[in-house]
Amino acid sequence: MKTRVLFLINPISGIGKQKTVENAVQNAIDHRKIEVEIAYTQYAGHARELARAAVGKYAVVVAVGGDGTVNEVGASLVNTTTALAIIPTGSGNGLARFLDIPLRVTRAIQIINQMEVRDIDTLCVDGQVSLNVAGIGFDAHISHLFAKQKNRGPAAYVKLISKEYAKYKSSIYKITIDDKTYQLPAFMITFANSSQWGNNIHIAPQAKIDDGLIDVCIIKEFPIYEGPSLLISILDQSLDQRRYDVVTQAKHIIIECADGLLGHLDGEPVSFGETAEIKIHPLSLRVIVPPKDFRKNLLEPLIELKEMLPPLPSLPNMSKGLLNSNKD
Repeated sequence: MKTRVLFLINPISGIGKQKTVENAVQNAIDHRKIEVEIAYTQYAGHARELARAAVGKYAVVVAVGGDGTVNEVGASLVNTTTALAIIPTGSGNGLARFLDIPLRVTRAIQIINQMEVRDIDTLCVDGQVSLNVAGIGFDAHISHLFAKQKNRGPAAYVKLISKEYAKYKSSIYKITIDDKTYQLPAFMITFANSSQWGNNIHIAPQAKIDDGLIDVCIIKEFPIYEGPSLLISILDQSLDQRRYDVVTQAKHIIIECADGLLGHLDGEPVSFGETAEIKIHPLSLRVIVPPKDFRKNLLEPLIELKEMLPPLPSLPNMSKGLLNSNKD
């Protein structure tokens, strides 16, 4: 009997690779083992509805899109026997990168053909699910602004951060991490299931996605001139060594702020009241991942980078121009 797999394609996510997915699926999927169905999402939240309806009918639901699409699909599959697979076509692709899922569509489909399943933890943030990283503070502020922008992709994200960084004001938070309570002004508080936001930018260098623990990263208020130091620590995965940061692990967190809590779940903007509760649900989601013997092309990062860049403009035909000028 063939394995039933439903592909849910977000036609407007990320950088446009999703437009090639349907043809790639037909060409690269192992039709001897897998029975394929494809559906397109039509509005925000539609992937969640379709994934919820697929539970019990399909062995695997494939999220084709960015981190938001992955969140919608995965959140609907928590505590079920239906597994999540990912074809990353977004601009960050945080969970896919952490799980070593290739960014090239055909290579990601090859992973699905292997049907290697891994159980991972999920976060429950005030009753909502986060698969990768949730946060409150500056990154949430950026998430809310970025959601309103027409231009997507890493360049637009970096531009927005550069614009907002100097004028952002920290809030005072009361945060209880298991049995310890802190009250402090914080630039950003992150609750990490995996190590990275996306684009290989790591906020929780030591995070493991199946250890039953949340990595809590508190970036305390710091002088504006320390911004470059923060950036470097994120890029070289040394955030836990900075004096302005607290990195710890927990199973249960309560955070309070009189100004209200602006947050994000896997990069998608959300708003809470003055209090939010964060818990870990150990090994609550089945995910299709690369098998240990999956061969990675050493040139894969360069190929993926090439695919992410827009096509170069065509150059004028210089020889034709010279011939025309000679005729004059």
